[in-house]
Amino acid sequence: MSVFIADADRGLLERHGLADFDALWNVELDAVDEPNTGRGGWSSVFRLELEGSGYYLKRQSNYLTYTLHHPFGEPSFSREFRNISLYQKLGIPALHAVFYADRKVDGERRAILMTRALDGWTDLDTLLQDWHERPATERLAILQACGQLARTLHKAGQVHGCFYPKHIFMRARGGKYLAQLIDLEKTRKSIFGQRDRVKDIEPLLRRAPVWNETEIRELLATYLYAPTDSGLVDAWWQRVAKRGSHKRRDR
Repeated sequence: MSVFIADADRGLLERHGLADFDALWNVELDAVDEPNTGRGGWSSVFRLELEGSGYYLKRQSNYLTYTLHHPFGEPSFSREFRNISLYQKLGIPALHAVFYADRKVDGERRAILMTRALDGWTDLDTLLQDWHERPATERLAILQACGQLARTLHKAGQVHGCFYPKHIFMRARGGKYLAQLIDLEKTRKSIFGQRDRVKDIEPLLRRAPVWNETEIRELLATYLYAPTDSGLVDAWWQRVAKRGSHKRRDR
């Protein structure tokens, strides 16, 4: 069993006796929500506080993902940890892993993934709830941050697969917004070029119905690095609007 521990967090975990699989598996914590019980197993998330720092500790048993590379299944956390590491290597802003390990115990496949809590960050879903009460400059900064995040993601040759407001976390800084991603399990390499990119961005726009066409064009202009009134932005607006219309009609 290989074990990953982030260098920046190793000392803290060691001071609390939590730098190994068994300790993190057995520590008693309150779950932050109901466990997922699909896939023939279970997966649960816990909040952990250590010396003023927040973490999310995720534990799962027999909660497997099946792919061509893993026809007999692998813990879903294994794929997520792999993608977290990939994002860091590619310079895509995303959550940070603190600990990862998996092991077999009497035929049971257990896995632990621990990440730093995004304290001080707010998910885009929450920011959208009072969208029209926010100053125009703030709304523009949020749109531009979303567009830049998508640009960085796709320029690195990746698609997120769940590019939704609840998976984009944001923080104001110096009149601008920073943005990063969570929930990387479905990330994959872009294979079909523009079709993949449109498919990735459109769900974000569909799940942000408070955005009007002008605001969406601002986001697309940042994403495409082009003027809002350019033909390139026109073409992308038409593509995402067409796909969104099809999706709503197919419900």
